[in-house]
Amino acid sequence: MKTLIIIPAYNEESTIYEVVTKTLKHADVSVTNDGSRDRTPEILRTIQAECSSGKHAHKLNVVTHEKSTHIPKGLQDGFRYGVENGYDQFITMDAGMSHDPDAIPDFLAADSSLDVVIGARKQVENVPFYRRVISRCAALVVNYALTPSYFRLGPGLSDCTSGFRRYSHRAGLLISATELKSKAFDFHMEALALCVRAGMKPGEIAIRYVFSNSSFNSRVLKQAMKFGMYLISTKGKAAAS
Repeated sequence: MKTLIIIPAYNEESTIYEVVTKTLKHADVSVTNDGSRDRTPEILRTIQAECSSGKHAHKLNVVTHEKSTHIPKGLQDGFRYGVENGYDQFITMDAGMSHDPDAIPDFLAADSSLDVVIGARKQVENVPFYRRVISRCAALVVNYALTPSYFRLGPGLSDCTSGFRRYSHRAGLLISATELKSKAFDFHMEALALCVRAGMKPGEIAIRYVFSNSSFNSRVLKQAMKFGMYLISTKGKAAAS
């Protein structure tokens, strides 16, 4: 299976080298430089040069946005690159060290019949209590929205907002071709709903998650709540549209 790891990055100079080089041990990587104004682009060029010299086991592609487009567009452009270049599956992760690159083999070894493998945050460090509450509430909302029945609570996924995931080729193809409605972290809710409503199979593996700096704020929370209500309002549809 030809795997592409997709990483959106915005001003990640402190972690981008470590994340990408550790990830390159496992598969090819596509980083979307989402309008960074720090040394992120320079560091990515350095890694690409190292790949060309044979220092790393796999290759690095960089998609560049001149202005920040936020998570949905950054990830979607990575999926488009992967689909266009014949990758069979995709792993999404962040550019900080919240997601451990050494967990990638666990995703690669997960059930091949699953179209979406979510890294459920079972072992967490430094996660504020309010973030745990928000994640739990989001899981309840999204699970309920994923079933067409108004009397069922859904597939029972424990973590619907984790961004550390593996997607199948057909899931990546769907996401890359869809006009997304999400604006920020709600992308993870939308991508899951798109796949499940198209008849694809989700599942989870346990991961360790270390909370660090985050762009999550009240505006992002309001957007996520709004998107959750949208998903509930479209229950029963074959695909989010």
